[in-house]
Amino acid sequence: MSVRWETEGLQTVGIVCLVFMFLKLMHLLGLIDITETDSSDSDLELSTVRHQPEGLEQLQAQTKFTKKELQSLYRGFKNECPSGLVDEDTFKNIYSQFFPQGDATTYAHFLFNAFDIDRNGSIRFEDFVIGLSVLLRGSVTEKLNWAFNLYDINKDGYITKEEMLAIMKSIYDMMGRYTYPSVRDDAPSEHVEKFFQKMDRNRDGVVTIDEFIETCQKDENIMSSMQLFENVI
Repeated sequence: MSVRWETEGLQTVGIVCLVFMFLKLMHLLGLIDITETDSSDSDLELSTVRHQPEGLEQLQAQTKFTKKELQSLYRGFKNECPSGLVDEDTFKNIYSQFFPQGDATTYAHFLFNAFDIDRNGSIRFEDFVIGLSVLLRGSVTEKLNWAFNLYDINKDGYITKEEMLAIMKSIYDMMGRYTYPSVRDDAPSEHVEKFFQKMDRNRDGVVTIDEFIETCQKDENIMSSMQLFENVI
């Protein structure tokens, strides 16, 4: 099976679609299969994991999930991650299985960092559901902020050409032989240049969050891609 990447689509929508693939992977793992739960479960069960997540009410306040959705998410997370934490190596191994004919290591690293909110080298249940809430239930602006954070590798508030190129190369590495037609070695650089032509409005060599959001909101392809996240769970 091959995947055809449209030139314009890859430069702006590619990451959104690949995050969607991550969500589908989580569904396959049973982590986001939301079902009705027994009403007797009044709170998260915390006794069997080393990392204990925040209380249910606090997570409800921080996310747009219901109590029953959080309970179901927690069960799936606990089953797959008994320690209550997902380290980067585990995350990379899981993600690599989804792209066996490419090298997903670098892209998984970037995606892991986007979920690792407190930068402690592991994804907690809280990190997982807060990110998931944004991607599935957040406003367009919230989703674009999350995507900007993914691009902004060093978290300094700007996207540079170097950061964008690193992301683009990681996408091509991950897709491997699934890309069609075969991509040229200079294709990632070309996409970065097109990205900056569109996004870098004041031509200062970096893209700010305001430039990113404003440009994305005017792009029909990107706005359509936001709908991919609706009704996943």
